[in-house]
Amino acid sequence: MQSMTLYYDGRCPLCMAEIHMLRARNKQGLLQFVDVTEDGFDAAGHEISCSAALAQMHGRLQDGRLLTGSVVFAEAYRRANLPVLAWVLSQPLLQPLMAVLYRLFARYRHSISRCLGPVLLRFVKPAGR
Repeated sequence: MQSMTLYYDGRCPLCMAEIHMLRARNKQGLLQFVDVTEDGFDAAGHEISCSAALAQMHGRLQDGRLLTGSVVFAEAYRRANLPVLAWVLSQPLLQPLMAVLYRLFARYRHSISRCLGPVLLRFVKPAGR
Protein backbone atom coordinates (compact mmCIF):
# COMPACT_ATOMS: atom_id res chain seq x y z
CA MET A 1 0.00 0.00 0.00
CA GLN A 2 1.45 3.37 -0.96
CA SER A 3 1.84 6.16 1.55
CA MET A 4 -0.30 9.29 1.65
CA THR A 5 0.28 12.89 2.73
CA LEU A 6 -2.62 14.59 4.50
CA TYR A 7 -3.00 18.37 4.30
CA TYR A 8 -4.80 19.72 7.35
CA ASP A 9 -5.86 22.89 9.17
CA GLY A 10 -3.65 23.15 12.24
CA ARG A 11 -5.80 25.96 13.64
CA CYS A 12 -8.91 23.78 13.84
CA PRO A 13 -9.16 21.85 17.16
CA LEU A 14 -11.45 19.20 15.67
CA CYS A 15 -9.07 18.73 12.74
CA MET A 16 -6.16 18.45 15.17
CA ALA A 17 -8.01 15.80 17.19
CA GLU A 18 -8.35 13.75 14.01
CA ILE A 19 -4.68 14.23 13.14
CA HIS A 20 -3.52 13.21 16.65
CA MET A 21 -5.64 10.06 16.42
CA LEU A 22 -4.23 9.22 12.98
CA ARG A 23 -0.64 9.91 14.09
CA ALA A 24 -1.08 7.58 17.05
CA ARG A 25 -2.34 4.82 14.72
CA ASN A 26 0.29 5.43 12.02
CA LYS A 27 2.32 2.38 13.06
CA GLN A 28 3.35 1.46 9.52
CA GLY A 29 4.40 5.02 8.64
CA LEU A 30 2.01 5.20 5.69
CA LEU A 31 0.73 8.66 6.60
CA GLN A 32 2.57 11.97 6.47
CA PHE A 33 1.04 15.19 7.76
CA VAL A 34 1.34 18.76 6.50
CA ASP A 35 -0.19 21.70 8.38
CA VAL A 36 -1.14 24.20 5.67
CA THR A 37 -1.48 26.99 8.25
CA GLU A 38 2.18 26.87 9.33
CA ASP A 39 4.31 29.84 8.33
CA GLY A 40 6.69 27.65 6.35
CA PHE A 41 4.02 25.93 4.24
CA ASP A 42 5.21 25.93 0.62
CA ALA A 43 2.10 25.71 -1.57
CA ALA A 44 4.15 25.43 -4.75
CA GLY A 45 6.19 22.55 -3.34
CA HIS A 46 3.01 20.62 -2.62
CA GLU A 47 1.13 21.76 -5.72
CA ILE A 48 -1.84 22.77 -3.58
CA SER A 49 -2.79 26.21 -2.34
CA CYS A 50 -3.47 26.93 1.30
CA SER A 51 -6.98 28.17 0.44
CA ALA A 52 -7.79 24.97 -1.49
CA ALA A 53 -6.48 22.83 1.36
CA LEU A 54 -8.57 24.80 3.86
CA ALA A 55 -11.72 24.50 1.74
CA GLN A 56 -11.71 20.70 1.88
CA MET A 57 -9.51 17.83 2.99
CA HIS A 58 -6.75 16.88 0.56
CA GLY A 59 -4.48 13.87 0.46
CA ARG A 60 -1.72 13.07 -1.99
CA LEU A 61 -0.83 9.46 -2.67
CA GLN A 62 2.79 8.45 -3.10
CA ASP A 63 2.26 8.14 -6.87
CA GLY A 64 1.22 11.82 -7.01
CA ARG A 65 -2.56 11.42 -7.29
CA LEU A 66 -4.47 14.06 -5.36
CA LEU A 67 -7.60 13.00 -3.47
CA THR A 68 -10.16 15.44 -2.06
CA GLY A 69 -13.12 15.38 0.28
CA SER A 70 -14.49 12.44 2.24
CA VAL A 71 -12.59 9.83 0.20
CA VAL A 72 -9.39 11.10 1.85
CA PHE A 73 -10.66 9.86 5.22
CA ALA A 74 -11.39 6.36 3.89
CA GLU A 75 -7.84 6.15 2.54
CA ALA A 76 -6.32 7.61 5.73
CA TYR A 77 -8.27 5.18 7.94
CA ARG A 78 -7.16 2.28 5.77
CA ARG A 79 -3.52 3.29 6.33
CA ALA A 80 -4.14 3.84 10.05
CA ASN A 81 -5.44 0.27 10.41
CA LEU A 82 -9.09 1.25 10.91
CA PRO A 83 -10.59 -1.11 8.33
CA VAL A 84 -14.22 -0.86 9.41
CA LEU A 85 -14.26 2.93 9.17
CA ALA A 86 -12.38 2.77 5.86
CA TRP A 87 -14.87 0.26 4.50
CA VAL A 88 -17.92 2.29 5.57
CA LEU A 89 -16.56 5.53 4.10
CA SER A 90 -15.61 3.86 0.84
CA GLN A 91 -19.03 2.34 0.09
CA PRO A 92 -20.29 3.63 -3.28
CA LEU A 93 -23.87 3.99 -2.05
CA LEU A 94 -22.74 6.22 0.81
CA GLN A 95 -20.39 8.40 -1.23
CA PRO A 96 -23.01 11.00 -2.30
CA LEU A 97 -24.24 11.39 1.28
CA MET A 98 -20.70 11.52 2.66
CA ALA A 99 -19.75 14.17 0.09
CA VAL A 100 -22.67 16.42 1.12
CA LEU A 101 -22.06 15.92 4.84
CA TYR A 102 -18.35 16.58 4.45
CA ARG A 103 -18.92 19.80 2.47
CA LEU A 104 -21.21 21.06 5.25
CA PHE A 105 -18.69 20.08 7.89
CA ALA A 106 -15.80 21.69 6.01
CA ARG A 107 -17.71 24.94 5.67
CA TYR A 108 -18.65 25.11 9.37
CA ARG A 109 -15.73 23.24 10.94
CA HIS A 110 -14.50 26.19 12.98
CA SER A 111 -17.93 26.74 14.53
CA ILE A 112 -18.28 23.03 15.21
CA SER A 113 -14.72 22.95 16.58
CA ARG A 114 -15.42 25.66 19.11
CA CYS A 115 -17.97 23.33 20.70
CA LEU A 116 -16.48 19.87 20.22
CA GLY A 117 -12.85 20.35 19.27
CA PRO A 118 -11.26 21.14 22.64
CA VAL A 119 -12.95 18.17 24.34
CA LEU A 120 -12.00 15.74 21.56
CA LEU A 121 -8.49 17.16 21.37
CA ARG A 122 -7.96 16.53 25.10
CA PHE A 123 -9.30 13.02 24.64
CA VAL A 124 -6.95 12.01 21.80
CA LYS A 125 -3.88 14.18 22.40
CA PRO A 126 -1.09 12.26 24.10
CA ALA A 127 -0.08 13.51 27.54
CA GLY A 128 2.83 15.92 27.53
CA ARG A 129 2.28 17.23 23.98
